[in-house]
Amino acid sequence: MKKVNEGKLCSYSANELGVALMEINNPPMNALSRPVLADIRDTLTKALADRDVRVVVFTGAGKAFIAGADISELNDFETAQEGADFLIPGQEITDLIMHADKPIIAAVNGFCLGGGMEMALACHIRLADEAATLGLPEIKLGIIPGYGGTQRTPRLIGTGRALELILSGNFINGKQAEQYGLVNRAVPKGTVVEEAMKLAATIASKSRIAVQAALRAVHEGIAMDLHAAMKYEREQFGICYASQDKKEGVDAFAKKREPKFKDK
Repeated sequence: MKKVNEGKLCSYSANELGVALMEINNPPMNALSRPVLADIRDTLTKALADRDVRVVVFTGAGKAFIAGADISELNDFETAQEGADFLIPGQEITDLIMHADKPIIAAVNGFCLGGGMEMALACHIRLADEAATLGLPEIKLGIIPGYGGTQRTPRLIGTGRALELILSGNFINGKQAEQYGLVNRAVPKGTVVEEAMKLAATIASKSRIAVQAALRAVHEGIAMDLHAAMKYEREQFGICYASQDKKEGVDAFAKKREPKFKDK
């Protein structure tokens, strides 16, 4: 198994199926200090550039996915501009996640609060331990979410429920998060990484060309009006249609065998 950035605050290991398990390890709660953010960006950039990696599973070591920002760093700034600039590294990472050309699955294994929940929201797919704790508690500190929480949350679950979470600062568990639509599904306690790895392996077995086209169609298209988005979808379909993998997929279906995609 390939290991990258071993010993750093964020590292990944990739298996023979092309699934990378990217893990934050900043005990006790995996807080998003500036060094942690730098390591996440470095590790994720390497995983996305690694041709052997097809899908990334993002999780945290120990009892937390990410329990939020390093609160001590909030005292380092005073002006409005300094506060706004403080958010730039985190927003750049969530944008990197959302626009990645490889699927990124959040395996929410425990506390997933503040910036941690915002990192999860940026992922393409989210699975949560049924006993995980999720929330956006920034309002309790006299601030608001700043890594996309005020934008991605209402886009996922609607403004009413989003504002309830943001304005109350209340926490919900994994099962409630599934009911809200914040996560794709909640899984039995202690199994979230295993379940995420299974899903990742299924996706990794598909044509890289088709997977990337689907990611582009969804994430670029959602920002367009429907007419433009449908045209963009046709363009992405055309890319797949002209590929050798499309021919292999159709032939395998006709012959009732498993396809062997070559990413060509």
